[in-house]
Amino acid sequence: MVLNDPDVLFQGILDNNRRLIAKTMTLIESNLPAHQQVAQQVMEKILPLTGKSIRLGITGVPGVGKSTFIENLGVYLADAGHRVAVLAVDPTSQRSGGSILGDKTRMERLSAHENSFIRPSPAGDTLGGVAVRTRETMLVCEAAGFDVILVETVGVGQSETRLASMVDFFLVLMIAGAGDELQGIKKGVLELADAIVINKADGDNLGPVERAQKDLELAMHLIASETPTWQTPVLTCSSVIERGTKAVWETVLDHRRKFKETREFEQRRKQQSLQWMWTLVEEGLKQRFKNNTKIKDQIPLVSHQVEAEKISPSAAAERLLSYL
Repeated sequence: MVLNDPDVLFQGILDNNRRLIAKTMTLIESNLPAHQQVAQQVMEKILPLTGKSIRLGITGVPGVGKSTFIENLGVYLADAGHRVAVLAVDPTSQRSGGSILGDKTRMERLSAHENSFIRPSPAGDTLGGVAVRTRETMLVCEAAGFDVILVETVGVGQSETRLASMVDFFLVLMIAGAGDELQGIKKGVLELADAIVINKADGDNLGPVERAQKDLELAMHLIASETPTWQTPVLTCSSVIERGTKAVWETVLDHRRKFKETREFEQRRKQQSLQWMWTLVEEGLKQRFKNNTKIKDQIPLVSHQVEAEKISPSAAAERLLSYL
């Protein structure tokens, strides 16, 4: 068997061969031209088989309990007969370029479930809280028959809005008493949310959670809804109680039903495909810029001139771009 053969990989995806699914994703995430060529051939083959899943994006500040939430929801869905794929994006160290990729160890029950597949990926230097190839790996999961795709992101930040442009339902996870309500509005993340969920609604934390829910509901009234079809709800849940995330899933299904009735669902998916095309164009241009031999040769000289204030940064940038 030739593992880099597009036909072998395509058949492996159809057969739900976990090893070949993972191999395909590795090729997709690789920067090697030969790997990219194989990955593109596989993508062309699987494209007609994609688009049938429910795509759910989950974000939140570090420590909010994203992994615990995903495991609770994922196990609930897998037990109900859904095939659940989790794409968990780990932060990449800006110093070493490495990432921990430890989501499987944080989701022991879900990772052991026969109806689940967990794929950790490094975020790299990509803004937006998702890996460069998250969308392509999502399509591989759909072609393999997974009907629910859960994408977990690095954490809330000003640049972390790209996820909202590739999922059907964008969920912002929060905790009570962390002072994140107004921060979330400043960052613009709540404007993109299809639901806000306050996690850890259990035990002695129930009172603070209820107060946080009321505060957030008031805050959300200040944000204009993107469509009259949907008003962003503020929910509460417990990720440590069995079926504690069931109400969240019912909200996701309600959102999907309403958006399909108004045909906004299909329109959103079309817009997302175009947005992702332009995202990849930008990423491709950056990569070609970095790989351009003439530019590589000129960077030390131009950088030295900028440091010596012999040329302005804007003029230096224009000079380097002129070599493309």
